[in-house]
Amino acid sequence: MTGSILVILGSERISGPPEPPRLGERVASACVHRLEAKAVPATLVDPIEIELPHPFKPHFAYRGGSAPEVLDRLAAQIATADGYVMVSPEYNHMMSPVLADLLNHFGSSLFSYKPSAIVTYSAGQWGGTRAAVSMRTFLSELGCLPVSAMIHVPRAHEVFGADGTYLAGIDAARWDGYLDRTLDQLGWWAAAAARQRGDGGKRPGAFMVDPSQRNAP
Repeated sequence: MTGSILVILGSERISGPPEPPRLGERVASACVHRLEAKAVPATLVDPIEIELPHPFKPHFAYRGGSAPEVLDRLAAQIATADGYVMVSPEYNHMMSPVLADLLNHFGSSLFSYKPSAIVTYSAGQWGGTRAAVSMRTFLSELGCLPVSAMIHVPRAHEVFGADGTYLAGIDAARWDGYLDRTLDQLGWWAAAAARQRGDGGKRPGAFMVDPSQRNAP
């Protein structure tokens, strides 16, 4: 594995139904625990703790140091991370609007040439798998291409406790192996990308300020 990983949660729901409401916190915390078990620094970004400015204005649209402090802080975390774990429930067969809103505040220059991992969950039997389809397109456009393996957690409340540890009776070794398949891929690509960035090479095509930078002639 390599340097720091941001685990970004795409839910801020604090009441049900369904119950319990903060399923995503359990899944995201489990990913943090698993990364830390591999000696990988991992930071959880929970939107419930973040007050994004309204009306919407992306971080790169501010000039002269006028961006809100919360956006500057998030931008610094995104820029210094070597990879991302994106944790989302499913809304209308799509990724969480909360996750999309948070990520849309930042241009691909901060994410580009770093890998991401897709993690979805649900209270039901499908584990949010349909949300993962839209997430692949979204994350690829940000430049943090998803690794091929994904994590889907059906009936997440029956797997993880409120602190992200396994509930009694869960086959922890089997679940660890399932999580590792994705997180180890993320680590492999994160290490490779970090070495390439460390060589001082340019990152061609990264959207830095204005979408017109990617326009055809």
